[in-house]
Amino acid sequence: MIKNLILYALLLPSLWVQLKKWVHIYQLSSYQNGPFLKHLKERRGEVFAFRRVFPMALALAACALSLPLLCAGSSALFVFCNPERPAKKPLVLTYRVKRMLACAFALSLTCVLCPPLMPVLCIMSPFLLMAAAFLMSPVEKAVSRHYIKDAVRIRNSSPGLKVIGITGSYGKTSTKYFLNELLSVEYNVYMTPGNYNTTLGVTRAIREGLLPTHEIFLCEMGARHVGDIKELCRLFTPDMGIVTAIGPQHLQTFGSQENITKEKLELYNAVKDKGGAFLNTDSPIIAAGSYDGNVTFYGTAEGCDYRGSDIEVGPFGSRFTVTAPDGKAVAFETKLLGRANVQNILGAIAVSHSLGISLERLVPAVRGLKSVPHRLCLTGGAGGLWYIDDAYNSNPEGAKAALDTLCMAKDMTRIMLTPGLVELGSREGELNAQLGQYAASRCDIAVLVDGRRGVHIKAGLLKAGFDPQRIIERKDLSGGLAYVRGLEGRRMVLLLNDLPDNY
Repeated sequence: MIKNLILYALLLPSLWVQLKKWVHIYQLSSYQNGPFLKHLKERRGEVFAFRRVFPMALALAACALSLPLLCAGSSALFVFCNPERPAKKPLVLTYRVKRMLACAFALSLTCVLCPPLMPVLCIMSPFLLMAAAFLMSPVEKAVSRHYIKDAVRIRNSSPGLKVIGITGSYGKTSTKYFLNELLSVEYNVYMTPGNYNTTLGVTRAIREGLLPTHEIFLCEMGARHVGDIKELCRLFTPDMGIVTAIGPQHLQTFGSQENITKEKLELYNAVKDKGGAFLNTDSPIIAAGSYDGNVTFYGTAEGCDYRGSDIEVGPFGSRFTVTAPDGKAVAFETKLLGRANVQNILGAIAVSHSLGISLERLVPAVRGLKSVPHRLCLTGGAGGLWYIDDAYNSNPEGAKAALDTLCMAKDMTRIMLTPGLVELGSREGELNAQLGQYAASRCDIAVLVDGRRGVHIKAGLLKAGFDPQRIIERKDLSGGLAYVRGLEGRRMVLLLNDLPDNY
């Protein structure tokens, strides 16, 4: 038994390297087996790579023959051949991750009885992790229920608090940031930080930051599955809501555009008989709907309650006029780029004005707005190289808006750098091909950094008559960035979507 324990201990570093890698992917997959298994299927060559299997084959022989020195050498070889790679979003060692890892290591103790199982377990560690997650699921559900109950208590302990829900297939985070700045002219405002927009994300935001002194809570509401928005509305009872846009996003989990539309409009249903819903009619799907109750429309079309007009967009930023329901028109300007930003600002102006802040007081606040990180954010400039950072953009309509912004760059080489769009289900190839067709008239060079989706974008570019010599294919983002840095002259690079490590 002592020798078995020694063999087990010698292989623990190999198991740790594997589990740390896969728990990171599991975390990026929102702790859901479906996306995690999809990643494993797409990366099966990596799961059973020679650099993993060969050292563990040696370890299997070492365990079978009870040779500790060979076992130690095999484990060291495994660790050496599988170094930790830099991650775009590093693993966060939350309590949930720690509990999952503790359970996985506890399960691995069975290998003490049969040491040759340990190398096999190292290779099959993704499934060990899933087993640990399954065993811990009752604990995680109980912990989540406790945190959610506490967040609901905190929200309900401030009866005068006005909760404004914000959802949409795109534009919701930018609108939230803009609305926070504009409402802060008059009110004490708290918003969900970053992209905390799931039930547990909002729960954490409330428990960590919502105070009795806050007058308005801006609650971003994201959704990947049918029922997500409805649950957020049930738990945190918004008084008002904004639906920024509806389009094909997360089709992989929603299944259809109809499901997406119905889910996003759950916010409208929750607030239409209370403080009211603000709907962006520049979104065709929203414009095509029929609504009752307390609804305010904003957009650029005639008949909107809050209408944006005289829009000028250029390298200087954007200028536009807002006409309120009472007919009063006020000119605004912002340093932010693109019509998409104008739409999001217009929604923020509509809500702020409806809550009693005059359009005149909003003018300097709009002028001072800053870009939301990774959303049409202009950076760089050194050596004539500029970037439009739209790395969080992952939907077709938002991608088109970003390409329209790139098209504004004059007397510069306009470059689209993208891995393509994901989570679009069976339409992923079709929609990426459409992205390529749309990009053909809006960029001079297309740099594709993911072969699986890049092949569809390339097909769309070629179909639209794009010069094949101007389609550059690289293995990953770093290779694409190296290429654009190596070019000469004035360049504007659109960073369109930056996939997380699980893609």
